[in-house]
Amino acid sequence: MASALASKRVIYWFRTDLRLHDSPALAAALALRPEVLYPVWTWDPHYVYSQSVGENRWQFLHDVSESITKINKKSQLFVVRGPPTTVLPALFKQWKITDIVWEKDDDPYTQSRDASVRGLATQAGINVHTVLGHTLWDSEELIKAHGTATHFPRTLQGFQKLLTSATTPSKPIDAPKKLPDPGPTDLKDLEENKKAHDVSTWRKGDVNHESRKGRTTQEERTYETQFAGPKGDFSVPTMEELGMEATTTIRGGENNALRTFEAFMEDEKTVAMFEKPKTSPAAFQPPATTQLSPHMKFGTLSCRLFWYRVKEIEAKFKAHATPPESLIGQLLWREFYHANQAATPYFNRIRGNNASRYITWSLQTRYDEQGDELPRAEMEKIWREEESKAFEQFQAWKEGRTGFPWIDALMRQLRQEGWVHHLGRHSLACFLTRGQLYISWERGADVFDRYLIDWDPALNAGNWMWLSASAFFSQYFRVYSPATYGQKSDKSGALIRKYCPELDGLSDKYIYEPWNASPAELKKAKVVLGTTYPERMVDDKVAKAKALTLIKAAYSAKLQGDDPKVLDGTANAYVESFLPKHAEVKDEETDEKVSIGTKRKTAQGKGAVTAKKAKTKGGKGLGKGKNAKQTTLKFEVEEEEEMA
Repeated sequence: MASALASKRVIYWFRTDLRLHDSPALAAALALRPEVLYPVWTWDPHYVYSQSVGENRWQFLHDVSESITKINKKSQLFVVRGPPTTVLPALFKQWKITDIVWEKDDDPYTQSRDASVRGLATQAGINVHTVLGHTLWDSEELIKAHGTATHFPRTLQGFQKLLTSATTPSKPIDAPKKLPDPGPTDLKDLEENKKAHDVSTWRKGDVNHESRKGRTTQEERTYETQFAGPKGDFSVPTMEELGMEATTTIRGGENNALRTFEAFMEDEKTVAMFEKPKTSPAAFQPPATTQLSPHMKFGTLSCRLFWYRVKEIEAKFKAHATPPESLIGQLLWREFYHANQAATPYFNRIRGNNASRYITWSLQTRYDEQGDELPRAEMEKIWREEESKAFEQFQAWKEGRTGFPWIDALMRQLRQEGWVHHLGRHSLACFLTRGQLYISWERGADVFDRYLIDWDPALNAGNWMWLSASAFFSQYFRVYSPATYGQKSDKSGALIRKYCPELDGLSDKYIYEPWNASPAELKKAKVVLGTTYPERMVDDKVAKAKALTLIKAAYSAKLQGDDPKVLDGTANAYVESFLPKHAEVKDEETDEKVSIGTKRKTAQGKGAVTAKKAKTKGGKGLGKGKNAKQTTLKFEVEEEEEMA
């Protein structure tokens, strides 16, 4: 290890803490009294090629370095291009580093990456310092306090009980008034740094190719130069280098975060009385909530600053909102999901996940004979061949062309802005999973992963499990209506008129349900269903009844994602044994009775539920492909509760 008496030459490794105010890890770096300090950000090809990241999230990163330059004109955010396990050891050597400091993270990928970097640093004799700052409480410490990760609290109430014995979060600290100068940044002596990294193998599996607006993957040029970029100035790669074009109006950076934060906190009554369920998912320009979630994700706003400011404001009011609906409640949900992610292996998928119920969704993730996830291109080929109808429906949902204006407007807002109100996300997720389409929450999480600026692995997976009734929530029969839910907050359909302008000619009466409009009314509005706007892909009530029948069977089977039946591929057959012998629902448009089949295969006729057993090599994955005899079910499905 480097001597404690030697002059400290420190790398501060920025990650999801892109701020100077209230940064405990940065304070720890400065407490070392370094001779030189290098603020470093690694431009990791994992996120460029292997992690789904859309155009708008990249755009949000472009304002990150201004605060550092503001307090030290000689310093900047040094963006170094390449995998951390490659570039950081090179910097250790070239810049004669003695210490590296970073903020702790509980994301599975970052934990694995950080363990590798720690090992490389130790081998090089570098002192490693990690400090809590992204969350209010240390997830690992909460798990220790609970005594076991296996039975970690799966309800917010249970989690809050655990917090009663936890240490109170530390008060926020001010931003440093100055930063030490960086040392020399010349890298030319290292022959291996002529190219940042050979990314050819990464590019072959580029999951973000769709975001490049039709450009070829080869036009992504962020790694075709030295570690320091094309000009050798350690600049943030441009959107042009990424081959992308952003469309969002939401901007990043600490200054924007603090400006938005202070503006919201000015109305203290609104802060104190804030209740998320009472805000409007249809509101935009301005939104009905803080829209600070992207800043919390990237750490341009401190969660401790948010927590204590809201607490101070609440103390001024005799009566104020309380968790889980209040602003403090929103932070508690964030802590809850981060802690559950840390306590739960395979939190972002079904297979192996002991928190997630096993439900026989369509388009589940496929695995090879070793239990490894198949490449996405191979998976999509299987889905197209074996679950074509579900795959077509998924693509339509993803692209905002389901024929349900409320759903399509929300999805188009997501794609354009990188943000949707939380209750709008509820509608999108419910429709895809338990509400109508019966498609795996894993696919929805993938899409949100790509488009959301505020994507957080713990919150994304946790919320998708909740909204699909796979974990944390069990009232699967409480379904958001894709036709009427939006009308609760906006009868005029302003959000639809904004993002589905082809429907703007419709009256308020039909803007949410154009299929109910007469031919004359459609003609007057210049709407041709199936041409200018899609016909609805399903009868939402029929589809809901089918989905709930299947989910009810899955609940009866009581399997979790780590059950041996899930791991050995026999889960689907087992769950199907809990289906009723007879089930049918009424198609309200045709007045015909539609049977529900025991297997979700290629459609056998009008309204048939379809699915094929997931086939994987060696019988592993989601099914062994056994073809059980098709049984027609004829059972009157009782009407379940619907959230209008």
